[in-house]
Amino acid sequence: MKLRLIIPALLAAALPLGAQGQRKDAGQTFLEPLQKRDSVLIADQFRYGITLENISEGTLVALPELKPDKDSPLEVLGGWQLDSTRVSRKKEVPARYNIKASLILTAFDGGTYQLPDIPALVAGDTLVFHAPEEPIEVKELPIDMETFQAHDIKDQVKFPYTFREIFPWALGALAVIGLLVLLVYWIRHRQKARQEEEKAEPAHIRALRKLDKYRSDKFWTPENQKTFYSGVTDALREYIVSRYGVGAMEMTTAEIFEDLKGSEIPEDLYAEMKTLFERADFVKFAKFTATDEENATVLPQAVHFVTATYEQEIAGQAGNDERQAGNDNVMPGYDRASKQEEEK
Repeated sequence: MKLRLIIPALLAAALPLGAQGQRKDAGQTFLEPLQKRDSVLIADQFRYGITLENISEGTLVALPELKPDKDSPLEVLGGWQLDSTRVSRKKEVPARYNIKASLILTAFDGGTYQLPDIPALVAGDTLVFHAPEEPIEVKELPIDMETFQAHDIKDQVKFPYTFREIFPWALGALAVIGLLVLLVYWIRHRQKARQEEEKAEPAHIRALRKLDKYRSDKFWTPENQKTFYSGVTDALREYIVSRYGVGAMEMTTAEIFEDLKGSEIPEDLYAEMKTLFERADFVKFAKFTATDEENATVLPQAVHFVTATYEQEIAGQAGNDERQAGNDNVMPGYDRASKQEEEK
């Protein structure tokens, strides 16, 4: 639509409209409540405006900024809103429009209010649209002060949860629980498999592998010596349990070596290990700090003890195998024949 409209903020120069051409009566304004009800209450909103009929395309139309009286509680919400209600088009003739222009009014105090007239400048003429003769009566909510009781603010209404709302959360919770159960099962299975693998390993291999973790002088510093000696002696304790059947994990150093006296450990190796375990007790429980020379001998002595006792075990098994093989090669009935010869 090519209708030219001056913005209300720019209309101050055009007012008073009586100075702009001829002043004419143009009819009545219209008032439409936005809330369709029998009575008008505080804060109800109204559409108040005019209808311009048969306006040619390109006509200059100016609408003033509508301001209620100073004492009036009526308030204007927003600016003018335009809507073309009918369009007439003919060949070689400018189009003509019926234009509906309106404002939104409201009131926040009860009472009776008279609406103002609305002037409009159309093609140089001032058209005046008269307000309704009857004023607007804005009613307050009736309150019986004799029976009125003040109440506190009510809490929000809590509706019960439905199955459709609960089902996705329950399904998600079950999925998380299932994943946790599978994770725990997998971890325990891995730990059990690892323990079985360690049990399947020979005792000396398992001990040497654990001792190899402490093959660094970074454990010789005073703050790391307790970890160093605890790790080495624990690996040796596990080896003694598997090799000699001594409950070394729950025994003191004195008890361990008291039970090992009856074993076939060489005396020098026995004394060497006893000295290592006693030094470890001082480091772990008496805050003793070993020297670098003492720390340097720990791993070689522990490895020597494991390898020497394992070789001793292998040699003992080989001897037993040879004796068993010799017994198997003796001719059947040899002992019985020898006894018969002696009896004769």
